Formats: sequence, C-alpha cells, structure tokens
Amino acid sequence: MRKIEIYDTTLRDGAQSEDVSFSVEDKLRILQRLDDFGIHYIEGGWPGANPKDAEFFEQARKHKLKNSRLAAFGATHRASLSAAEDPSIKALLSAKTPVVTIFGKTWDFHVREALRVSKQRNLELIFNTISYLKKRVPQVLFDAEHFFDGCKANREYAIKTLEAAASAGADCIVLCDTNGGTLPGDIGSIVREMVDSFNIPIGIHAHNDSECAVANSIIAVESGASHVQGTINGLGERCGNANLISVIPGLKLKLKYNCITNSKIKKLKDVSRFVTEIANLRHFKRQPYTGESAFAHKGGIHVSAILRHPETYEHIRPDLVGNFQRVLVSDLSGRGNITRKIKDFKLKIDPDSPKVAQIVKELKELENQGFQFEGAEASLELLIKKTFGLHRKFFELTGFRVIDEKRREGETPYSEATIMLTVDGKLEHTAATGNGPVNAIDNALRKALEKFYPQLKDVRLLDYKVRVLTAGIGTSAKVRVLIESGDSLHKWGTVGVSENIIEASWQALVDSIEYKLLRG
Repeated sequence: MRKIEIYDTTLRDGAQSEDVSFSVEDKLRILQRLDDFGIHYIEGGWPGANPKDAEFFEQARKHKLKNSRLAAFGATHRASLSAAEDPSIKALLSAKTPVVTIFGKTWDFHVREALRVSKQRNLELIFNTISYLKKRVPQVLFDAEHFFDGCKANREYAIKTLEAAASAGADCIVLCDTNGGTLPGDIGSIVREMVDSFNIPIGIHAHNDSECAVANSIIAVESGASHVQGTINGLGERCGNANLISVIPGLKLKLKYNCITNSKIKKLKDVSRFVTEIANLRHFKRQPYTGESAFAHKGGIHVSAILRHPETYEHIRPDLVGNFQRVLVSDLSGRGNITRKIKDFKLKIDPDSPKVAQIVKELKELENQGFQFEGAEASLELLIKKTFGLHRKFFELTGFRVIDEKRREGETPYSEATIMLTVDGKLEHTAATGNGPVNAIDNALRKALEKFYPQLKDVRLLDYKVRVLTAGIGTSAKVRVLIESGDSLHKWGTVGVSENIIEASWQALVDSIEYKLLRG
C-alpha cells in the first residue's frame, strides 16, 4: 500500500479565507487537534509576515507534537539581496521548524510581471534559496507556484524551475494549481510526466476555483504524486483550497492508500466541526462525509431501503468517518456518538444505560435551541455527568448585576459586576471591575469563589467568541457564546446560548468553573 503524505495549510492558506481570522490561541488549538488527528505536516504560517505568525511559532515550539511536523512557509529571497541577507529568510530560520516550504515562480508570465526579473535570475533565486536553507533545515519543500499554468504557457521553462529546485536539494516538489483553473485531465497528464522526470517525491497543491480541487488532488495521487496539500473544510482564499475532509477519505477508504490510520479517520467529523467552530463559521450541513446531511434520509423508498441495508443509499459506512445515519422523520441516530464520548471522557458509565437515550434527546433539544458542543466538550462532559449523577453543585447563584457606564465621549466604558452566591450555606457578596461586562462578571465570580476553591487562581480565560444564531431580528437575536479556558495543564471549551449575551456568557463561565472544580 503506497504511503501518501498529508500536508495541512489551514493555518496559512485557510486563514486567508474571507470572514476567517485566527488568533494565536486559535492556531495553537488547531495545531494540537491536527497533530492528534495524525496529519503528517502542519504549515503554521509565514514567519516575519506579521506579529501574529511570529508569536505563533514562538508558542508552538513549546508544544511537543506526537504525529506531525511543523512547517514554516516563505518565498524565495529578494533579487536585490542574497539568501543570507534577506530578512524573510532569517525569519524562516528563526521559527526553528523541522520543515520549511518555499514557493517560487514557475510561470514565465509571473517572472516577468510580478517579480520583474529575468528568467535566469528567477532560476537562481530558487536554487540559492533552497540550497541555503537545506544546509540549515532538515527538510525543505518547494511549492512550484502556478506550475500548471506555467507548464501550458512555457513548458520548457516551467520544468527548468523544478530542475533548479531539485538540484538545490529540495526534498519534495509540490505542483501548485494556484489559480484553480486546471481540470483533472490536464492535472493527471502533467503530474505523470513530472513523476517520471524526477527522482524525488512529487506533490499537489490545488485551489478550488473550478470546483475541481478535490478531484485534482485525487487524480494527482493516482498519477503518481505522493504528497497532498489542502485545508480542513476547504478553507482558503477566493473559492478555497482542496478540502482534506474529502481528500483523506477518498484516498484512504476508496483507493486504499496509506495516508491515515483507521482509528484516526474516525475523528474526521470531529476535526471538521472543531475547525469550523474555531473559525466562527456555520457548519456546512451538506459537506460530503462529515456534514449533518451527508447520511441523512427523508421518507419514502430511501428510508425503507436503508433500514434494511444502509449500503442501498450510502456510499460508505458513516461511522468510518465519525458520522452517523439519520432518518429525518423519526431521527433514530445519535446514541453511538454519546457512547463514544463517554469512552473518550473516561467516565465509568454503562454505555447501554437507558440514560444514554435521555442524553441524546436532551442534546437534540439543546441543539435546536442553538447549542453546539464542538469546541465546547467540557459543557458536554458536564451534561453527561449531570444525567448520570456524577456532578456536584459547588455553589448556588443568588443573583448578579452588571453596570456598563460611559461617562463621556471618547472614554472607554466602565464595567462593574456585583454577584451574590452561596457555598455550603455561606453567603458571598462581591464586586469586581473588568474590561467589558463579561470580563467583569468573570472577575467577580472568581473573586467570590477563590477563597473557597483556591485552585481557581490557576484558571485563565483564553478566548471568547460570540455568534449570532437568528438572522433578521437585529439586536434581539439569540447568540451562542463559546469560551476557551485553561490552567497550567489543560484547556477546555464551554458554551452558552441566550437572547441575552450576558446570560449566555454566564452559562459558559459557570460551566468552565465547574469543569475545573470537578477535575480537581
């Protein structure tokens, strides 16, 4: 079984999507999840391009990856400088990643109009950059930008750029359909020719402007490519990149290539929804393999058939990718997901208990209200524990009040929260200020509880997201609040939903505190 390397570029290409902006903490969380998933390479960004990427690489060095190799991305050195002098090359080296990916021009049109250098000088830029980095970095990949367009326009020159990269010591040449306009037939024939012409691995990096990125990636592998680049959920500039959520099961389950383990691919849906939630986007219900509708059946002949033999209207077993079958008229599914979560949470619970069905029912009701538990698994674990009597109430809220006051134009508003609660019958009444009403409530809650539970001093609020759930009704819309918290050892996500953003935030904050206290 031929091995295919998967290279994820969600943290760079995916971050170029319209409406997507990852914080450093977002990127670190996605990095950890992709590593757990078993991705071979994770491209973290472009060091030196912005302060966020510089901080990310600094923080990422503190994370010991189990399965993945972190890659830094950059361009060939400037024509006016040597590789050693170029600040962008120095930034790549300062990232201290085991892999560096360099993109270079392969289309003579771009050499002339974008770089504005001679074709010979462009070959020198490619060779000099890769040879310089290869002496200092264990693995250097070459992204041959616009290669398919370049090959059609000036085949001889496009191939010379690959030869320059290969002779400089590149470990892999990645053929890029940067404008996304090449169709599968051309991808296949060109990849086959390059595989036959070079003795180093050939990869594919496809964009989706013609809705062919997944097909192009798969046909490239069938044509001999052994390295595939893409993003989770197809995030990316313009129409996006090749969607690894479709590419991976296509290679693994359909074509039987060795690209991910059987156990890891069962986390495909979880990974897809996790990244969507962190990106603060709506889940695409009809996404192949992992969407809610991917294995949903509604009425008539289809339902009758799949209840006898699912294969009649399902191209794979949904559990292979962590999804499940849904019969919309009676909704028979969901139990398997809960029993798997019980196992994941290491809870000593009988998965055959009738209370599992109760949890499934409650989850469906909560999801109908707007709750989502991807990226908020601490709230899900608390829900399961409450149902099975494994939860302890650490405090009772008597009430809280929030004041947000703006005294004059141009000044930052002043936020103060007052809270009353009881712990083991003892009343605690405290107040605290904060940077906004939610931060003030968070500070007041901690201030009230820390004398009883000093371990809360270690808890930090790492991230806070709000999503409007009901469009078209303005400021009265229902919102979902997702909070990421952490201590010195762990991170966890919690969720709240309400028409009142303060109440939704309170729900998520309380779950965060209770989760910490239950963990000890």
